[in-house]
Amino acid sequence: MSTLSIALIQSDGCGTDTGANLRRGLAACRKAADLGADLALFPELWQIAYTDCPADPARRGSWTGRAIDPGHPWLEAFRDLARHADIAIAVTYLQRWPVAPRNAATVIDRHGQDVLTYAKVHTCDWVFEKWLTPGDAFPVAELDTRHGPVRVGVMICFDREFPESARVLMLNGAEVILTPNACPLTDDRVAQFRARAFENMLAVAMANYPRFGGRSCAFDGMAFSRADGSPRDHCLVEAGPGEEIRLARIDLDALRSYRHAESLADAYRKPRSYARIAAASPPQRPFLRPGSRR
Repeated sequence: MSTLSIALIQSDGCGTDTGANLRRGLAACRKAADLGADLALFPELWQIAYTDCPADPARRGSWTGRAIDPGHPWLEAFRDLARHADIAIAVTYLQRWPVAPRNAATVIDRHGQDVLTYAKVHTCDWVFEKWLTPGDAFPVAELDTRHGPVRVGVMICFDREFPESARVLMLNGAEVILTPNACPLTDDRVAQFRARAFENMLAVAMANYPRFGGRSCAFDGMAFSRADGSPRDHCLVEAGPGEEIRLARIDLDALRSYRHAESLADAYRKPRSYARIAAASPPQRPFLRPGSRR
């Protein structure tokens, strides 16, 4: 059995103290490696512990000044640890970008190389994220693991509330979707996340902060037994509310066999009927919002 083990790092950071967040993050990755994880997944904007951007322009400038470039020592420290501990890391941070920063995640492989950097597409534009630059694509990359290559993609928090996010990741070839999070995971949101795995026949893994109630979780997307077609609980793990690191173990061989045989994902879609979904027209009533950015 080819098993991919993802460590869901459910931990609270230290506000905008990026040095403290670095130390806590590296310690969590070492613990994840000791537990046998192949990949460590952080909550959203770990570098600044998802701390609000002040509305005051002067203080906002100080907040955005914490944005970092790819070569910054903060990121290099995670690359060094990945290489020495033989573990992949999906780390999250405020990424320096022209005009305004981005809410970003970089997947670093076990050799210390970046394989994917993703910026949150569906920014929460009714809160401080309105001052960030949204991403514009859902890339997928091949991640080398001790069990062979696996195709991974990322969606961040609010992204998972749009079925299009997971759908386009599936269409781009993702087998596993990594989801950094920073909001309360209500029953509906957990069920919604389960549905993303079910409808796309892929695995999803999410890490959340304890201060938002935890409930980091993962689903493998295999909702029916291959033996007799009976319903199957495809929840791999769901954490409690407190600080912890939980391992989600994904049977990649079984998942790939399931995807070859079952009827969901891209097997029977009718994309010619969905043109309205991709239309660039503005929101219509009752969905008009002053801060909406298409």
